[in-house]
Amino acid sequence: MSGLEDLYREIIIDHYRSPRNRGQLETPPAHRAEGFNPLCGDEVVIFIDVDDDGLVTDIKIDGQGCSISQSSASMMSAAVKGKSVDDAKALTSTFKSMMSVHSAEIGGDGSEADADAQAIDTELPLGDLEALRGVVKFPVRIKCATLSWNTLSQAFDELASSPDTE
Repeated sequence: MSGLEDLYREIIIDHYRSPRNRGQLETPPAHRAEGFNPLCGDEVVIFIDVDDDGLVTDIKIDGQGCSISQSSASMMSAAVKGKSVDDAKALTSTFKSMMSVHSAEIGGDGSEADADAQAIDTELPLGDLEALRGVVKFPVRIKCATLSWNTLSQAFDELASSPDTE
């Protein structure tokens, strides 16, 4: 298992040192949403551009924080770019399910029983996002990993309720 943990650690470090989709988009037309974790000071700003067909055509991430929050934001941006809003919402749900306390209760150690239990909760493949699974062993860090995902959900909710999307 240490080989897999080393690989996951490398993926997290890579996304922290070389974040994907870093920067800002002009607003409007892009939508801007901010997330903040008052417990540790992590902050993330998401700029998202969704076309008339409901596809995430562009996404940029700004902000600062720990390696977990910033890596998760980078991985999230790469995972949702080019997807439909519905697919991005489903991926958000799958990721947050993986990061739930329930996941920590079943072990969160990558064991076969853990993987079987997680398969029930997840419908979409997570790819590099699997690297963050180990965060559930440290419940205080779960908020770091989910900050960008909660901010993305907020952005989608704001876009759906804005008057110019009708």
